Amino acid sequence: MTKRISWIRAAQKDFEKFPIAVQDQMKNALDIAGLGRKVDFAKPMKGLGSGVFEIALPYQTNAYRTIYAVQLKEDIWVVHAFQKKSRTGIKAPKPEIHLVKERLKRLKEILK
Repeated sequence: MTKRISWIRAAQKDFEKFPIAVQDQMKNALDIAGLGRKVDFAKPMKGLGSGVFEIALPYQTNAYRTIYAVQLKEDIWVVHAFQKKSRTGIKAPKPEIHLVKERLKRLKEILK
């Protein structure tokens, strides 16, 4: 059984700003997640609880990230999408992590 992919509206708007090639690869990765599997470039996000993953894709000279949660009701929820601008390290910037935490908290409250 395939899980439906649901989006927080702000995450979808940001995602739609990504290059089409990046969107296509990330949509494919989300479809695979909907089948209960994971692509090689999707990694668990530490510190956000189990079932929260990050798809990280380099494209040309940029890096794009999409964060999704698989353990929220029946759907897979895309909670954030952003272009990583930091030139140092591979970690997601703290403001982005904080935003993901807030969105997950609100989403869990709404889906109760």
